[in-house]
Amino acid sequence: MLKELNLVIDYIEDHLTDELSLEQISQYAGVSDYHFRKIFFYLSGLPLSEYIKNRKLSEANKDLLHGEKVTEVAFKYGYQSVDGFTRAFKKWSGFLPSDVLKKGTSKSFPKLSFVITVKGGNSMEFRIEEKPAFNLVGVSKRVPMQFEGVNNEIVKLAQSITEEQKEEMHSLQNIEPYEIVNASYDADANFIKEEGGLTHLIGVLTTKQEVSDQLEKVPVEAHTWAIFPNEGPFPSTLQETMAKTYSEWLPSSDYEVIQAPTFSFTKMDQEKKGYAYSEIWIPVQKK
Repeated sequence: MLKELNLVIDYIEDHLTDELSLEQISQYAGVSDYHFRKIFFYLSGLPLSEYIKNRKLSEANKDLLHGEKVTEVAFKYGYQSVDGFTRAFKKWSGFLPSDVLKKGTSKSFPKLSFVITVKGGNSMEFRIEEKPAFNLVGVSKRVPMQFEGVNNEIVKLAQSITEEQKEEMHSLQNIEPYEIVNASYDADANFIKEEGGLTHLIGVLTTKQEVSDQLEKVPVEAHTWAIFPNEGPFPSTLQETMAKTYSEWLPSSDYEVIQAPTFSFTKMDQEKKGYAYSEIWIPVQKK
């Protein structure tokens, strides 16, 4: 995967002045669009679309330094108008395109290069399970994406669950894991940036179909699941394990993530404050 990622970076460099779609890039990489975007985000720290935009504007900055006209540069990098290019360039750099040549002001965003970094040499525990189709049943709401710390909107969602809803969820629960789960799906921009939101559901897994109006039912098809147990301070250990799954395990595995709900459950330790055992369940398929 590392070699393929660097080949894709080269491919992007060769097509910075073309109309380059994210789907074309994923096709070139030889994996699904959804899988590639998630891997790229966790390895690079920014969305693929943001990386391409930054590289285009960085090269545009170079061209302006070499004396090319703003109008020519704007259309060269795919902007439909000079005004659109000027707004994007100023937001990215903090100054106007015309300032580049006049004042010698400049900003750059270098090409990425992925390298192998050994971090501690710790093994990552996981297991693979096949699971038949089931329903996620519970309460849900749109929440902002947040990769670190406690998401207060999810806390509010948990606090909103009534005793009647809890009783029904308990009566429906009939498939592993027999725990209250936190599921995420329908993310804005396919979960590639922290500016959007996603649907978060707190509930249970069931094969039953009859559900009352007080709960939401989300059908999940039969899939292969990669499961990552983790134990430690909550929620940091859970979030760190999620990040390592996408940045370390998936790129080196024979699996790719598919577009279906991801869920986890957490059991707080009654003797250690802020300490918990968690499992992360990610839907995958063989490459």
